[in-house]
Amino acid sequence: MDDDARRFLDGHFPGLRWPAALAPLLRSRRVARGAVIVPQGASGHPLYGVLAGALEIRLLAADGGVSVIEHVGAGQLFGLTSLATGAPSSYEAVAAAPTRLLCIDAAAYTLLMDTVPGFGRALLREFARRHDGTVQQLAAARLQGGMERLTLALAQLRREQAPAPDGRGAVPLRTTQQALAELAGLSRQRVNTLLAQLASQGRVQRRYGTLWLLPD
Repeated sequence: MDDDARRFLDGHFPGLRWPAALAPLLRSRRVARGAVIVPQGASGHPLYGVLAGALEIRLLAADGGVSVIEHVGAGQLFGLTSLATGAPSSYEAVAAAPTRLLCIDAAAYTLLMDTVPGFGRALLREFARRHDGTVQQLAAARLQGGMERLTLALAQLRREQAPAPDGRGAVPLRTTQQALAELAGLSRQRVNTLLAQLASQGRVQRRYGTLWLLPD
């Protein structure tokens, strides 16, 4: 197993021991920004780990509209549902930056589930947490106002990026107004207005291409 794959697995599933038979089953893949990694409706793709870069998980409407429902950053997994069930993917995954992926195919997944104690439980915790976040986002899109939807989108980005606070306790988020608008289901203009309100309340600060969440 190469060092990057081991670091990813150790970081995501601490304390587990990896069988020697796993190494030949793992492979990495590099994709350019904008590449479609999982087409909506496709089946048979691996479980992916993001070694570097970032992805957008998107839903495509019949009229051509696109809704971004999640950002997946380095150190995160995606693609379990289709691999575990064999069902077609309900979303498409697109590289939001040059990205390198760890590919865990069906043979590697079966080996991990059958021979590594604790792997299944850890995987279930991860995807249960992400499912809960997605449900909150969907509920916000249907039931809540713009500020609540933006606040949930910021909270989701914070969970995904897990940034370290600076000396003030401020938390940096790597995002753009367009990315926030897509995640919150709002217009870019509406997000700009809401961020201005949060800035006037001392809750966020925009500078140097980074959005900072300020401590209460």
